[in-house]
Amino acid sequence: MANPAPPPGAAKPRHSVLVRTIAMVLLALIVLVGVAVLIIWLAVRPKRLVYTIEDGSIHGFNLTNNHLNATFNFVIRSYNPNSKVSIYYDKVEVLVSYDDQNVAFNTVAPFFQPRRNVTHLGVKLVAQDVALYGGVVKDLGLEKSSGEVELDVRVKAKIRFKVGVWKSRHRTMRILCSPTLVHFSSSKSFDRTYCDIDL
Repeated sequence: MANPAPPPGAAKPRHSVLVRTIAMVLLALIVLVGVAVLIIWLAVRPKRLVYTIEDGSIHGFNLTNNHLNATFNFVIRSYNPNSKVSIYYDKVEVLVSYDDQNVAFNTVAPFFQPRRNVTHLGVKLVAQDVALYGGVVKDLGLEKSSGEVELDVRVKAKIRFKVGVWKSRHRTMRILCSPTLVHFSSSKSFDRTYCDIDL
């Protein structure tokens, strides 16, 4: 025998009312967080960071038996155009590559960059008995003979933003400066290289 249908005015089960209440509270929280983020963004108006390589040189270049020894020196310019955002650089790694092959690596000491600030980073990277493969040896030798070489300079940084007393969680910033044209002769001036930033 079938159960009789509940009368039209019967109360709904408690669990459905509870689920609906939780959903409404969660939706309200999401909306409030979204509005707060929008207000903060409108107040801060963050601008993109600007990175360039201002100077570069190569010393002690020696390419023998498919192995490279060289010292690369770069001056990297970091510009923070923001009037309300400062940046903590907690970890900075710099890599030099030629034709997609890594040849030198170094780290930069952690630093703090204030608002509307320009910071110059002097970076020395040493290639010590680095094995080269494929046509890289030939191509690098030819570029050495021409007096200049095109390199890729990559920077990977773990950063935090600071707005007032608030500090963000860590974010990873990747910077690519390519091509960076470096002359073997110190008599030729270095042309500034503009970098692409992925944050």
